[in-house]
This record gives sequence, structure tokens and C-alpha cells, in this order.
Amino acid sequence: MNLKERVDLGNLPKHIAVIMDGNGRWAKKRGGLRIFGHQNAIKAVRDTVEAAAELGVGYLTLYAFSTENWSRPMEEVSALMTLLVSTIRKETATLNKNNIRLQTIGNTASLPAACQRELMEAVEITKDNNRMTLVLALSYSGRWDITQAVQRVAAEVGHGSIQADEITETTIAGYLSTAGMPDPELLIRTSGEQRISNFLLWQLAYTELYITELLWPDFRKEHLYEAILAYQSRERRFGKTSEQLTK
Repeated sequence: MNLKERVDLGNLPKHIAVIMDGNGRWAKKRGGLRIFGHQNAIKAVRDTVEAAAELGVGYLTLYAFSTENWSRPMEEVSALMTLLVSTIRKETATLNKNNIRLQTIGNTASLPAACQRELMEAVEITKDNNRMTLVLALSYSGRWDITQAVQRVAAEVGHGSIQADEITETTIAGYLSTAGMPDPELLIRTSGEQRISNFLLWQLAYTELYITELLWPDFRKEHLYEAILAYQSRERRFGKTSEQLTK
């Protein structure tokens, strides 16, 4: 029995998030520039999206560019933005053909105009697809997300639309960029780093973490299956005891 056949389709995470890390190190090992690693990461993205959709995962969120990434060398950022535009342009038809909807989260207004235009077009073209939602986190950080949510809630309080003592966790969640999506049940991080890097800080409260030493450009379908099998082997208690779960 291969890895895919071992996956319990009745116990899939509804939402998988991925921190795609290790492109630079992958390129350095091969004597190339960091952008070489980013270019070769596209195959990993394609494989992961395809595998998740085939299994029946509802949401797949990829951490593509953080707010902190803007501090990288200008040459790398510029090359990344150019690669992002060309990749979205090439992949939109495939997403549409496979009934996959594209959405974005993050401060996308800070992206170059060409990136914003390609994103908006791809989101519009795929908006009616319902097999899976692919979410690109671009110019995103968890702290930014919580801050903008609090600002919007504060504005509602100021307008008198809501009272301060009526604010709940559900209220705040409704103003996050992921409003309407289930929280991720599985977070995958490649490259072996043991941190979440300011990603979905609110949403990851009870997410299962799966960290692999594999560098992102080498990630393939089998590695997604391995991560899901690890998730399925765990007991998710949400603060309860094992005994409570069996009652």
C-alpha cells in the first residue's frame, strides 16, 4: 500500500497551511543565487496543490511572502515579484481547469501594481470554483492581521455598531483576513526551522505542527501524504483529557 492509499479520507484536515522555507539554502547548495531556489520551488507548489485537491482538502494556505521579506535585498525582492506575476499568469488557467479557487490574504496593497493586477484577475476568474480554495499569503504577517482586525473592530465601536463588552473571540475572528475560513488543522514547515515566523498567529492556536528537514523545492506529493499521516496519528484534545474524548 502506497502512502496515498494509507491516508484516511474521513479524517483529512479541512485546512492545511504551509511555510515554504529553504529556497535560498537549496540554491546555495547548488551554487546558484537565491532566486534559483524560488524558481525551482514552483514544482513543489504545483505538486502540493494537486495532491491536496485530489485528496479533498478544503483549504490550502501557502506563506508566499511575509511583511518581513520586504527587508531582503532589493534584487531578490524584485526578482520574486517578477516571478510571482509570471507564475500567477501561467497557473490561472490550470487552477480554473481543476476547479480550484484562488484567494489572497495580507497587505496586498503594498505589492507592485502588476502583482495586484494579476492577483485580482486570477481571483476573479476562479471565484466560482469550489473543489478547493488555494490561499496565497502575500505581504502577510500574523501581527499585521491581528492589528488590522483590532483597528476595524475599534472603528465599529466608534460608530456605535458594537459595544466594547460585546467583543468576543468570534468577533475578532470575523475581522481577520481569514474570516469565513476554518482555522488550519495542520501546519507544515519545511527546512527544519522550529518556529512559525509570524504566520497566522491567531488561527494556529490549536493547529498540529509538522516540521520536516526537507527544503521546500524538494517537497513532493509523497511528503504531503507523510505530513497528513502524521496528523492522523495524533490525538487532538483541545484542552480535554483522553478519557473525555472517548465518552
